[in-house]
Amino acid sequence: MKALFDFIARHSHWFLFLVLEVASFVLLFRFNRYQGSAWFSSANAVAGRLHEVDAEVTAFFSLRSINSELTARNVVLEQQVEALRNQVAILSRDSSWLDPSALDGIQGYPLIPAHVIGSSLGNRNNLLTIDRGLKDGVKKDMGVVSGTGIVGVVYLVSNHYAVVMPVLNAHSNISCSIVGSHYFGTLQWNGGDAGTASVDNIPLHAKFEIGDTIVTSGYSAIFPQGVSVGYIKKKEYSDNGLSYKLQVALSTDFGNLRDVCVIDNTALSEQAALMHEAEAVQ
Repeated sequence: MKALFDFIARHSHWFLFLVLEVASFVLLFRFNRYQGSAWFSSANAVAGRLHEVDAEVTAFFSLRSINSELTARNVVLEQQVEALRNQVAILSRDSSWLDPSALDGIQGYPLIPAHVIGSSLGNRNNLLTIDRGLKDGVKKDMGVVSGTGIVGVVYLVSNHYAVVMPVLNAHSNISCSIVGSHYFGTLQWNGGDAGTASVDNIPLHAKFEIGDTIVTSGYSAIFPQGVSVGYIKKKEYSDNGLSYKLQVALSTDFGNLRDVCVIDNTALSEQAALMHEAEAVQ
């Protein structure tokens, strides 16, 4: 305490100077209209700028959550549009058949928005990396979709990241069906064009046309029924000649893939487990 008093005593003239300066400014701006108005305007300008900077900083740090919400909404809306487009195609061919589940798509399932932070398209077994992991609710074997269609299946997961096996991987096998029919096959990619895959094992008596839509069949615990896959652009016979092999133009542009959503397939897994249990009892 003595040191503090000694310091004040040594620099008392400076403290007196500051007190007098403050007093003079108070008297100047308080009792002089012009100077007071100038001070008030300047103070308001500085305060306004500070509030503006504060708002910009707050908005910047909230962009991540806003983008995540927009991603989820975008995916749902795109799937709705695709499902409605499929329904129009169905009704234009056969008004007696209507699959209400095609309108549901992914709407009945929780979605986990994510961003693609790493990808490869030049390999036979391509992989994607997303910025969501176990702590965000992502688990192995969950389906991944974009705003226009399926992307792939979660392959490996850490706390904060996940590796996705996309459709553009030779080991990918996804059950698909032709909109407007009950025929289904397996979607596979054998390399080459990143915009085209194939669906095998379509019966020869199946009725379909070039341009028909391909969607997920729902016969798995990964994807619900009705998620867009693409459309038929060519048909050919399988190697053994006993079925059709369809060339499918994929609805997802993997070369421009940024925002995706992981489908929480807990309900689908429970359904599959129950079915397996029932089959084991028989």
